[in-house]
Amino acid sequence: MQAEPTRQGDALERRLVELETRLAFQEHSLNELSEALADARAENQRTALLLRHMVEELGKVRTSLFEDPASEPPPPHY
Repeated sequence: MQAEPTRQGDALERRLVELETRLAFQEHSLNELSEALADARAENQRTALLLRHMVEELGKVRTSLFEDPASEPPPPHY
C-alpha cells in the first residue's frame, strides 16, 4: 500500500510543477504585454504631439497665404 501514496505524491508534485511553470509563463507574458502597452501609449503620445504641431504649422501656412486678399492670384476663369 505504500506504492499508492508515492504515486499520488508524484502526481501531485508533477501537477504542482506544471502549475508553477504555467504561472511563470503567464507572469512573463503579462510583463511583456505591459511593456508593449506602455510603448504603444508612448508612441501614441508622440504621434498626437506631432499631429498637433503639424496642424499648428498648417494653420500658420494658411494664414500667411490668405492674409492679404490683394496678393491672391485671380481665379482661373479670369
